[in-house]
Amino acid sequence: MIFRLDDRLLFPDPELAEPDGLLAIDGDLSTERLLLAYQSGIFPWYSNDTPILWYSPHERCVIFPAELKISKSMQKVLTSGIFTLTTDQCFEDVITACSAIERPGQDGTWITAEMKEAYIKLHQKGYAHSVEVWQGDSLVGGLYGIKTGNVFCGESMFSLASNASKVALIHLCRMAYKLIDCQVYTPHLASMGARMISRAEYMRFVIGEWRVVNGEL
Repeated sequence: MIFRLDDRLLFPDPELAEPDGLLAIDGDLSTERLLLAYQSGIFPWYSNDTPILWYSPHERCVIFPAELKISKSMQKVLTSGIFTLTTDQCFEDVITACSAIERPGQDGTWITAEMKEAYIKLHQKGYAHSVEVWQGDSLVGGLYGIKTGNVFCGESMFSLASNASKVALIHLCRMAYKLIDCQVYTPHLASMGARMISRAEYMRFVIGEWRVVNGEL
């Protein structure tokens, strides 16, 4: 069953999501609603020609940093010095690059102007973060997402140079997060150690970490 949201700040039970994970439509992208969504295992994913669509997949693709796989060739890239990395230095540039990059099998982008504005506000309030990959003075890769407790909910990444997005992800896994939520499975992520877990397992982890960080446990 698909629910239609109104002005009230609430979501239906994620267990009621459709087989593809679609749970609700409409609502808004206010900071308060987005934070509630991520704390509930829900995220927006839509395009310019649809209403806001809210998803809570029955399974999530995640990376536990301790399980990260780094190939020998990537080890050489990491130690070569060809890239430098920063965090939260140019969030707006990263989300803009993510929205502009061409992706096989996709027509246009789901990172709408409305979405960009909402996540920039989240960044300004300290909830959304970015990793930047540089070659000299050029931004050649990066990713952004939302921090909830010690979980990083990845939203998108981009690469303008070979291996740049992998380097960004490896850097993220070396930060103080206990779980990286990749949302959707891809062979690229699986090759780096990502695996599927159930929504129930994901939520036990997210809720537990959120309570710890907020002093409730």
